[in-house]
Amino acid sequence: MSDFYALVPAAGFGSRMGSELPKQYLLLAGQPMIYHSLATLCGSADIDTVFVVLAPDDAHFHQYDWSHFGDKLQPLYCGGATRAESVLNGLMASELEPDDWVLVHDAARPCLTQAQLARLIAELRDDEVGGILAVPVADTLKRADGEQRIAHTENRDGLWQAQTPQMFRTGLLLRALQTAPAVTDEASAIEALGLHPRLVASESTNFKVTYAQDVHLAELLLRQAGR
Repeated sequence: MSDFYALVPAAGFGSRMGSELPKQYLLLAGQPMIYHSLATLCGSADIDTVFVVLAPDDAHFHQYDWSHFGDKLQPLYCGGATRAESVLNGLMASELEPDDWVLVHDAARPCLTQAQLARLIAELRDDEVGGILAVPVADTLKRADGEQRIAHTENRDGLWQAQTPQMFRTGLLLRALQTAPAVTDEASAIEALGLHPRLVASESTNFKVTYAQDVHLAELLLRQAGR
């Protein structure tokens, strides 16, 4: 029987936040942002271990108290220059079995809920490929020209916005990332192998904190949820 593990790449800086502190350590509802992602993953009874992939010279993680997560949280100081490199390094360092499921989640996606996480695992645990949380695109999409004017309106039928976690077998994801190392998410690497990950319906609240104004919305959602 396959086991379930989570991996959180957290070696980046998040320059678009305009902060001198790496984005994952900015305070959010009284805790560093990454805490909320780790708390949800560690709180899942389905997940055996949560690996957080840090930069080799990370000087911030040890400044916080993670003891309440116990041995379920395992830091790996092997992060790379890109997300894909960090995930690949983390997978190799974790030494998981090829058939084990791994759920890769963003450190800056703090509003993931247990219900969303449970839905992803339930819908994919018997899937041959794996898949991701995602939401159908709701807004009208405009294609810009070279002068930042509207060139045309894109057809949004069938378009989904990718989220995380993205859940795949360890062996398959290792092979995919070694084959397509320049991708921006794990599903793209799987697609490069000619496979078709499944889309599992999520909610827009599971958004990625990218800009400074996103912090206020995330904090509001966390406080409303009692987190």
